Amino acid sequence: MIRPVIAGNWKMNKKIAEAVDFASRLRYDLEAPPDREVIIAPPFTALQAVAEVLRGSAIRLAAQNLHEAEKGAYTGEISGGMLSEAGCEYVIVGHSERRTLFGEGNETVNRKLRATIAARLKPIFCLGETLREREEDRTKAVIERQLKEGLNNLTAGDIGRSLLAYEPVWAIGTGRTASPEQAEEVHRFIREWIAGRYGREKAEELAILYGGSVTPKNIAELMLQQDIDGALVGGASLDAASFLQIVRYE
Repeated sequence: MIRPVIAGNWKMNKKIAEAVDFASRLRYDLEAPPDREVIIAPPFTALQAVAEVLRGSAIRLAAQNLHEAEKGAYTGEISGGMLSEAGCEYVIVGHSERRTLFGEGNETVNRKLRATIAARLKPIFCLGETLREREEDRTKAVIERQLKEGLNNLTAGDIGRSLLAYEPVWAIGTGRTASPEQAEEVHRFIREWIAGRYGREKAEELAILYGGSVTPKNIAELMLQQDIDGALVGGASLDAASFLQIVRYE
């Protein structure tokens, strides 16, 4: 059975002092955490300070992005090696905001996934369709292309180090959430695609998270679905009380 994963993506929120205060409270309140993996992804500026707060705890640290190169003349960018040194274990790759706001296509996402793994970090690989693509009944075609091109040249071993996150773009930050049945249908499709490419065992071991306006009110119903193994939480992860409610869902 897959251990549930709850990941909080803070996006461009929280200065260092705010991030440290949040991480300190989370560590204190989760001193005896439930049987699930908890990950938080602060902005770059707060990573090292938060890593110090979390040192020795069961809470894991993620970065929100990375550059595909190990080093070089890339002003303003951050490499996987830098993130590892700062204390990260995970990196979010291919988030819809990176795709839509910054023009990252599947090939770029693939290079970033490979860079993450080369740096011995674990990717949280995001994929999902827009509202127009869903309305045109192209959800599965879009997801399949993102899987095929995004995971190009990745091995079964690489998949074993990864998390996937289905995040319908139309449900991110909008207050709209895919119904549990809608989310489950896509999660099942993803798992079957992984099984066809990498084998049934890898597919059954892979944690597939749902991301898209996850709240304390809908997390339990989402987690009842067979192929939903956790959540990638945006806005609701910015408030400690709200995030703790999601982590402690029953």
